[in-house]
Amino acid sequence: MLTILGILIIIVGIFTLLAKPIFKNHRLFDWFTQRRSFQIILVGIVMSVLTGTFFYAEPGTAYAVQYPWGGQKAVFRQGIHTKMWGRLIPLQFELPIKYVIPNAKGELGEQSEYANVDVAKYWAFSDAVKARIATSVVISINTEDDAQFLSVADRNKTEQNLIRSRIIPNIDQSIKNTCKLMDAQDYISGQASDFDRYFKDQLENGMYVLEEYLTNERKEVIGDSATVRTVVNKQRKQKRYRIKMQQGTAVREEGNSLKSYGLTVVQAVVTEIDWEETFDNRLQLQKEEVAQTQLEKQQAEREFYRAQKEKARGEAEKAAERARLEKEQIQKTIAAETEAKVAEFNLVKEKKQFEVEKFKAQSKKVAADAEAYQNAKLVNAGLTPQERAEWDYKMAVGVARELKELNLPEIFIEGGDAKSGDANLLQSLIGADLARKMMENDNK
Repeated sequence: MLTILGILIIIVGIFTLLAKPIFKNHRLFDWFTQRRSFQIILVGIVMSVLTGTFFYAEPGTAYAVQYPWGGQKAVFRQGIHTKMWGRLIPLQFELPIKYVIPNAKGELGEQSEYANVDVAKYWAFSDAVKARIATSVVISINTEDDAQFLSVADRNKTEQNLIRSRIIPNIDQSIKNTCKLMDAQDYISGQASDFDRYFKDQLENGMYVLEEYLTNERKEVIGDSATVRTVVNKQRKQKRYRIKMQQGTAVREEGNSLKSYGLTVVQAVVTEIDWEETFDNRLQLQKEEVAQTQLEKQQAEREFYRAQKEKARGEAEKAAERARLEKEQIQKTIAAETEAKVAEFNLVKEKKQFEVEKFKAQSKKVAADAEAYQNAKLVNAGLTPQERAEWDYKMAVGVARELKELNLPEIFIEGGDAKSGDANLLQSLIGADLARKMMENDNK
């Protein structure tokens, strides 16, 4: 700009210098003296020289300076630098490129002045559904390798040419390949992140080589966790695409990569998708069906859990009744076992008592036998005259007392010898009565 202004100033100075002799009587040229005309020409030359020798590097912009004698250099720092009337090729450090879906008025909305903005294009997915895909891509140039940067600048000449001839064709090819890898239904069913991943990977590392294959149309499975029903339609062959793999690595097209230009993909995402109207209608119907299915599923699950609740309640009552009966059974069993134990204990007690009484009786018998044996020994051994007199005395007293109390019959008949009969009869009567008295005394 300053160079053009300097040239204009030089032209004005030369014009006033040449027109002064011609229009010397004109009042307009009274101020333009020859000296002032030379000063104007000098100012124009200085401005032209300065602007051709130096330039100001704006921040965030790299410059390739190509000198008239064939040399060139790369400038990555902002400030004033020399160019020596050379050519400048400015490139932004990061190149924003956006595909935008117009609004109802056909406007693209407010965009940055540094971004390259285009209208989003329609692309066909694997199931032939078309959609307008809005993307936001940011490409970074290589500011570390001067030679590579200068090569890219020299081959593309301008920033716009780099974007239009190199970057945008790669973006379009990446979107096209990625759309072939999935159905529209797959995209809305959770593969949107895969779309972004494939898209960015191809931009940065090269386009995938795709191969065709045939697949059977998947059966539709509907139902809930309790019941699953399969709707079987007539199977159809569908042509699909997949990434060609070789030794576990994706095969890519050679020489078709932004990396070969020293460009790095900083961002590559899909910001919006505008589906064609037919798919929108189908999607709306599908949403309504899904909502209805979810509602029915919730109702079925509610009934299922209600039945489970009743079943659980019945099981709980059954368990409580079983616990009650088991408790009663245990109580009765314990009582019976206790009774048996008590009876067994009583039996053992009676046996022990019997043995004790038996041993007591045996002890008394042994004691009585010992006493009888002792008395017999005493009798057999004989008594002393004094003991014999004492025994006879006691016998006589006893016999007398018994005779006094004895009630003999008033009449009796006796046969045999009269002498011996008197003695025997009296002894028999006295002995019987004494024996009776002694037994009564013993019983008392």
